[in-house]
Amino acid sequence: MVKNILVAYDGGEPARRALETAIELARQFDGSLGIVSVIPVHAGRTPIDPWDDKTVHDRQLDDARRLAASHGVTAEILEPAGDPATAIERVAEGGHFDTIVVGSRGLGWLSRFFQGSVSSHVVSHSSATVIVAR
Repeated sequence: MVKNILVAYDGGEPARRALETAIELARQFDGSLGIVSVIPVHAGRTPIDPWDDKTVHDRQLDDARRLAASHGVTAEILEPAGDPATAIERVAEGGHFDTIVVGSRGLGWLSRFFQGSVSSHVVSHSSATVIVAR
């Protein structure tokens, strides 16, 4: 069932395609929409040292919320910090999302090996249905 949809959003073009897909699903199935934008962190002098620009991050989320609203969909914004792939899974499980929509950057196997792929990780580890928008 597609009733509680979570879309991973980072402001990039693959995320935009995922957002558009999630909005369409929410409209078609009269579902709820959550937009998760993970603030990545790396080890620093404190346990959490966000490296994301908060102003840019907030503007991206405002744009995503406005796009959803322009299609008649109200979106809940979720902003966890941490590793993007595991944070998305954690939010999906905690929020009882039955569907996750993620974008794909179209990485080749070598790039995925060295950089990792959030979409591949979520597909492999999530108990929700995962849709990869290309």
